[in-house]
Amino acid sequence: MDFVASTLGTVLVETGRLLCGSISSDISSCIRFRSKCNNLEKEMQNLISLRDDLNQELETAFKDGKLPTSQVKEWLQQVEEVMLQMNLIHEGMIANNNSKRKFCGWFLNYRQRCRLGKKMVRALNDIERLNKATNFPRGMVAKNHPAPTVEHIPGPLIEDQTTATKTLAQLMELLNDDEVRRIGVWGMGGVGKTTLVKSLNNKLRAASMQPFSVVIWATVSRNFNLRRVQTQIAERLNMVVKSDESVEGLAIRLHQRLEKEKNFLVILDDVWEEIDLDHLGIPQLEVHTGSKIILTSRLLDVLRGMKTDRAIKVDKLNDEEAWELFSRNAGEVVCLEHIRPLAESIAKECSGLPLAIITMGKAMRGKKMVKLWKHALSKLQKSVPFVSGIEEKVYNILKWSYDTLEGSNIKSCFLYCSLFPEDFSIEASELVQCWLAEGLIDEQQSYEDLVISGISLLENLKDSCLLEDGARKGTVKMHDVVRDVAKWIAWSLEDGCKSLVQSGKELSEISEAEFLNSLKRVSFMNNKIRTLPNCATQCSEASTLLLQGNPLEAVPERFLQGFQALRVLNLSGTRLLSLPLSLLQLNDLRVLLLKECYYLEELPSLDRLSKLQVLDLCATRIRELPRGIEQLSQLRQVNLSRTHCLKNIPAGTISRLSALEVLDMTLSDYHWDVREQLKEGEATFEELMNLQKLVVLSVRLKCIPSLGIEVPWIDRLRRFQFFIGEQANSLPTRHAKRRVTISGLNLSEEWIGGLLSNVKSLVLNHCWGLNQMLETLTIDSTSSFIGLKSLTISNSNSSLRPAGGCAAHYDMLPNLEELYLDRLTYLESISELVGHLGLRFSRLKIVEVARCPRLTDLLPYGSFILALPSLEEIKVSFCDKLEELFRYCSGHNSTPEPVVPSLRIMELKNLPKLRTLCREWESWPRLEHVDVVKCNLLRKPPLTIQNVNAVTLHLGE
Repeated sequence: MDFVASTLGTVLVETGRLLCGSISSDISSCIRFRSKCNNLEKEMQNLISLRDDLNQELETAFKDGKLPTSQVKEWLQQVEEVMLQMNLIHEGMIANNNSKRKFCGWFLNYRQRCRLGKKMVRALNDIERLNKATNFPRGMVAKNHPAPTVEHIPGPLIEDQTTATKTLAQLMELLNDDEVRRIGVWGMGGVGKTTLVKSLNNKLRAASMQPFSVVIWATVSRNFNLRRVQTQIAERLNMVVKSDESVEGLAIRLHQRLEKEKNFLVILDDVWEEIDLDHLGIPQLEVHTGSKIILTSRLLDVLRGMKTDRAIKVDKLNDEEAWELFSRNAGEVVCLEHIRPLAESIAKECSGLPLAIITMGKAMRGKKMVKLWKHALSKLQKSVPFVSGIEEKVYNILKWSYDTLEGSNIKSCFLYCSLFPEDFSIEASELVQCWLAEGLIDEQQSYEDLVISGISLLENLKDSCLLEDGARKGTVKMHDVVRDVAKWIAWSLEDGCKSLVQSGKELSEISEAEFLNSLKRVSFMNNKIRTLPNCATQCSEASTLLLQGNPLEAVPERFLQGFQALRVLNLSGTRLLSLPLSLLQLNDLRVLLLKECYYLEELPSLDRLSKLQVLDLCATRIRELPRGIEQLSQLRQVNLSRTHCLKNIPAGTISRLSALEVLDMTLSDYHWDVREQLKEGEATFEELMNLQKLVVLSVRLKCIPSLGIEVPWIDRLRRFQFFIGEQANSLPTRHAKRRVTISGLNLSEEWIGGLLSNVKSLVLNHCWGLNQMLETLTIDSTSSFIGLKSLTISNSNSSLRPAGGCAAHYDMLPNLEELYLDRLTYLESISELVGHLGLRFSRLKIVEVARCPRLTDLLPYGSFILALPSLEEIKVSFCDKLEELFRYCSGHNSTPEPVVPSLRIMELKNLPKLRTLCREWESWPRLEHVDVVKCNLLRKPPLTIQNVNAVTLHLGE
């Protein structure tokens, strides 16, 4: 017994010693593991800070027209790859922490800990290397982004006008004359000066040999603003104008920038007074040899004062040209025997002025009743009052065009446009809001019908040549001559609708005497007004007050007391810190626009503005919604986009706005909760489903909502954008009307089928678990997602290769038109997506792929995809292993038909291993533009006998 006891004791002691040693080793190993975690976290935070600082520096550089260098791009790409590694490590730690094989409830098992430890060591080495690699030499962070030599400027063609083409030929000759530096173009308003120089600009753009290194266009206008013209020139050169920069400082920078050009051409359109080119920042042409300037003006004396070497007068059209232009705009009706004599007389009344001819021709288009033509001719032949600076015939025709506008309130809608400055591009949506508030559009219409009514009115006015397209999509503007006529009409009206228009005149103050009881509308927008009269102004009938674009810091309490009938108040772009309480006395106010009041933090309670329909608080500094907003039962549109300080929306606030049709919170800092993650007192996404009239919605969400039976609610929305995840942001796309962006989420446990059933555009950025998500879609989906037209996947190291049995048996995205893939670490071919989702790409138009390091080919064509009949654009860049674009699948019976019969644009950049594009006999029948940069192994560009004359080929190093 003693021996047994002794032996057992020895065994127990030894076992205890070994067990304690093992425990001690595990504890030590776990401590080391924790230490690695801490070091890794610390280094990673430092790397993220460096990345953010660099991105901020790049953002500033981009504003100065610069782009990141290849070295910086590569560093940023490697940072993204390390972040993807960290996501994998994080997933591994979560998986192991959930494992049943634990010791004392929290130790990772040894083998798993070793594997993770090795990954962490590799990641730590990469992070330390990247942290040390940020000392980029001066000037190596960003480089200048060259401005295009000539930019196309939309305008009417003049090829069939002999007089105009001769004048254009004269201008081209003068540009080639070394003795001529300053060229003037002059003539009366409406004769076609601007059209002529636009044609010159576009002719230079089409020239095979460019005579100038850069051609710059700037519009000057009657109310000359030096800063505005400088800004146009700077933006054309991809320079940024700082808000606090003086005109002198900007002139110096422009001078330095233009001196770097070999030779430049500056076109200054619509000059009304002498301009000192030194103050503008344009180098002396006598010193900068080969550079030239073209000035257009109605006044020959102005051109003489600016010492032009030659001044070309733009003549009116001769009778034959005038009749041809009139006939083209009026249509076949002028050929009718009983109409033609009257039409010829009307054409002659236009005095050879293109603006008058086009306006009149379009106005009479399709009219077959003789009495209408006789009435028009009679009106044109009557004398008119003198309007300064406008030729009588032009005024006659524009006034007649105004008088013949048909439809309820369209004349008032037209005159409303004259409230905006000369050459100002007016947002069409803002115009419709103001027309609605003024009662010019039936307010009983739904939002969609309002938009249609507004577009119809604008198109009607454009068809009458009283409006034209603005500089940006969704904008309109007035020709300066048309605006002068509109202002005269608005001031002359005797029906109580007089307007006071003092917009864009560089005014620094307003006199109390300017406000009259007879005024219906008042515009002082885009001036330099800092203070307003501290008195009750006498404008009791005024319905619109436009003060946007002024450096106003306060609105005196008494100022608004004289505007009892105000329906539209626009204070956007001012420096207001707060609004006066007298705002609440505007009982008829329908539209309150405070967009980009960057200093505005708080509003008074709005509960007394019971008729308010539109509230725009975009880019203000509000932290919470204005008090009393829930009482506004007629509120139809709310803009809270770019409210970066908005943190709180109390539960039940938005859902009480029963008339709400539009809620725009794009890029707001507020993230909506879903019911499952509700914080007490916070508004939830589900509340929005109770808004029966809501048709436009853009919000940020913390997580993917569970839609389920509520899908019909999304069907009701005509436009929506959901940005899901903390880092989800807005990116431009052609299919933004119904878009979902998901960022930084694990999709392996999420069901997004409910979203896909309703979206046109899906963006997945920095998400993981993509493979599992695709498998779930493939297995659980019962039908195709026919609405999806654009798919973007970026910044992911998930494998997209389908597992066994998970490939779809039908095309799940049959209407896909755009595919964007960026920074997909493990993607080897788009065929991986094809396999998952059964894609046929029958309607695919655009493919863009960038920074996919393992991609070897773009797409195979074979048993699944025989051709890509709709593909128009291919852009591939920075894919180091890409060897061919379209891989021919062995065993496929190839036909002579083109694989990409509709391809127009091909851009291939930084593809060091690319050797082939497609099979040898591919014909590329519709190819127009090819851009190949740093594809050194590519020996055969896509040129054939069929397309060689049509393709623009650019080969860059």
